[in-house]
Amino acid sequence: MGHRKKSAPRRGSLAYKPRGRAASIVPTVRTWPEISIDKPSLLGFAGFKAGSIHIITVDDREKTPNFGKPIFNSATVLSVPPIFIYGIRAYGENDKGLFVIRDAYSDKLPKGLSEKGKPKAIEDALKKIESNLDKVAQISAIVSVYPKDVGLSQKKPILFEVGVSGGDMKSRFEYLKSLLGKEVKINDVIKPGMYVDVIAITKGKGIEGPVTRFGIKRKSHKSRKSVRAVATLGPWHPASVMYTVPRAGQMGYHQRVEYNKKAIMVSNAKEAEITPKGGFPHFGVIKGDYIILKGSVPGPAKRLIKIRLPLRSPKAKVQPPKVLEISIRR
Repeated sequence: MGHRKKSAPRRGSLAYKPRGRAASIVPTVRTWPEISIDKPSLLGFAGFKAGSIHIITVDDREKTPNFGKPIFNSATVLSVPPIFIYGIRAYGENDKGLFVIRDAYSDKLPKGLSEKGKPKAIEDALKKIESNLDKVAQISAIVSVYPKDVGLSQKKPILFEVGVSGGDMKSRFEYLKSLLGKEVKINDVIKPGMYVDVIAITKGKGIEGPVTRFGIKRKSHKSRKSVRAVATLGPWHPASVMYTVPRAGQMGYHQRVEYNKKAIMVSNAKEAEITPKGGFPHFGVIKGDYIILKGSVPGPAKRLIKIRLPLRSPKAKVQPPKVLEISIRR
């Protein structure tokens, strides 16, 4: 049959290929933004997804019908313990890309790491980085976050890198040097009203067929015995199945990035209680710092979420939203 009665677009996006399981439950930040600010600052943070709530705010988007009126928003609460600045990593750049010049680590180890393999000669490492600042193309902080601090059972800290921007390279190095071996809180990096990107591993859904996975149409029950299978795998020649054909396979547990989530509130449980009666489902009680982001965030409860300052910064004005009411199930 060389034609069809109705034209139809292809089923499923080819932007996410291959749809395999993520290599690690800790997402990777591949790009850090360059922000033109006078003083250096960390470009990211990390937290653990607690759950969803509803929040009523005053709409601050100008030139919209609801401007100045109460608006009902769905929001996500993240429990964000302090991050410990464990080390400094300096990168150089050549025609093959970035390469590590030197790492410098703090004398103080993160809680939960063994003394075995503890780095030595910290002062020598710092001097080497400082002497090669003219060759440094990028500098970042090596940080750790403790799941135990938010009530999770994992004792071993999670280590990852956070980029730094603002000022010149020397001021960035001095800024990280001053933070080495110290803790940084969420309100030192992110303020209410700012926009952030969230990077996380989505919920895993296991093996799914092409109807659920790609949204192809079910066949008529009179057509074939297989109602939920793809109608054709392709032509006789070439005698191979192309990658564009929807097939069954892994669905979910993929790394995804969502851009420009507005930070509605950054607070502490002692100042403003956020936990509903009985605790957040599958998470529990928030006892420390937390951040409320407008909209949804990828992943299930307890999943590590990396927060990054916006890579595609919106043109909207950054101003703290006026919160009228937080709808928490009591």
